[in-house]
Amino acid sequence: MTARPSTLIIACGALGREITQVIGAQGWSNMTVSCLPAHLHNRPDRIPEAVRGKIRAAKGRFDRLLVLYGDCGTGGLLDAVLEEEGVERIPGPHCYEFFTGATDFAALSEEEPGTFFLTDYLVRHFDRLIIEGLGLDRYPQLLSDYFGHYRKLIHLAQVEDPALDASAKTAALRLGLAHERRFTGLGGLEGFLRPDPAGEIDDGETDGRLLA
Repeated sequence: MTARPSTLIIACGALGREITQVIGAQGWSNMTVSCLPAHLHNRPDRIPEAVRGKIRAAKGRFDRLLVLYGDCGTGGLLDAVLEEEGVERIPGPHCYEFFTGATDFAALSEEEPGTFFLTDYLVRHFDRLIIEGLGLDRYPQLLSDYFGHYRKLIHLAQVEDPALDASAKTAALRLGLAHERRFTGLGGLEGFLRPDPAGEIDDGETDGRLLA
C-alpha cells in the first residue's frame, strides 16, 4: 500500500496552532511539526541558523522537509540558507501575506499604507509581544514614536472567535487606531502543505505530532 512521504514542517511558533489545525482537519497523519520560538522575531538575525539547525537534525529522518517562515526580517539570509540546504519555504515575506494572499495584501497596504496588522496569534499575545515587548507598559510615552504613523489596525482572523474579535478591538483602541477585521481562514497554509499525490511512496507514516 502506498503512503505519502513522511514530512517535517519547520515553522515559526506563531503558526504552530494554525498548522496543526490544518493538518488535523485534513487527516495528514504523515506530517510532523517542529516549531522554533516565536520570540526569534525580536532577533531575526538568529532565524536562519536556527532553521538550519532544525534542517540538519532532521535530514535522513524524513522524506521531505518544508519551512513555514517568511523572510521575517532576515534580509534574504533565510532564503540563502534554504538554498544551501535544498529546502522549500512558503512564498511571501511574512505570515500576513500567507493568510491574505499576495494580491489582497498588496491591495490592503496600498489602500492604507499606515496599517498595523495582527494575526490571531498576535491578538492572543498582544500584551506580551506588543505592549511589554515594546516597553509600552513601562514607557507609555513611546506609543506615538512606535505607532504615530499608523492609522488603522487590521485583524487578519484565521478562525471565527468573538472573544478574539473583541480583543482585537481593544488592541486597536489601546493603540489609538481604527479597527477593521478581515477573515482569512487557513487556506494559504493548506495550499502550501497539501501533499503532491505524485509524491506518494511505499513507506510508513508518522503520526502528525507536534514536536518541541
